[in-house]
Amino acid sequence: MNNRKLKNSELNRKTVADFKEAEKTPLIIVLDNIRSLNNVGSVFRTADAFLVEKVYLCGITATPPHRDIQKTALGATDAVAWEYVEDSIALSQKLKEQGVKLCAIEQAEDAVMLDKFTPLKGEKYAVVFGNEVKGVQQEIVSLSDTVLEIPQVGTKHSLNISVSAGVVIWDIFSKLGVF
Repeated sequence: MNNRKLKNSELNRKTVADFKEAEKTPLIIVLDNIRSLNNVGSVFRTADAFLVEKVYLCGITATPPHRDIQKTALGATDAVAWEYVEDSIALSQKLKEQGVKLCAIEQAEDAVMLDKFTPLKGEKYAVVFGNEVKGVQQEIVSLSDTVLEIPQVGTKHSLNISVSAGVVIWDIFSKLGVF
């Protein structure tokens, strides 16, 4: 096999202006009380990769500009729309009132395994990722239209928030047929 790595100039990536004008994936990310600024930056990079509509940063979640966010975001905070909202429960209620389907990413009774979840075209989804230790707040889990769980078969009971976000966002993006 004689595959040649592509140069960055050959990738035909969008400019920040092109990104802002592009049609977005009907997907919103809610980061609820995320402690790690590197995780926040990584989620921004994932949001950029899959044309996510918006990222909400809630509670203790840090906001750009910050050196540790920028270290992993690599400029994605300039392209991806974001907003700080202190109260993630109030935000979740507001999104639901706007017709957005709320999906908590959590291990819970009656959770739907991600591989079994089928997002509906024409619907907008908000995926809520919780604190690295405590997870998604119970009030948000209770408000959710769906609780999604990433199937895992190893010895650990969780994934890093940035890994979870990558898995969930890619899965929904690919199932919506956006690519």
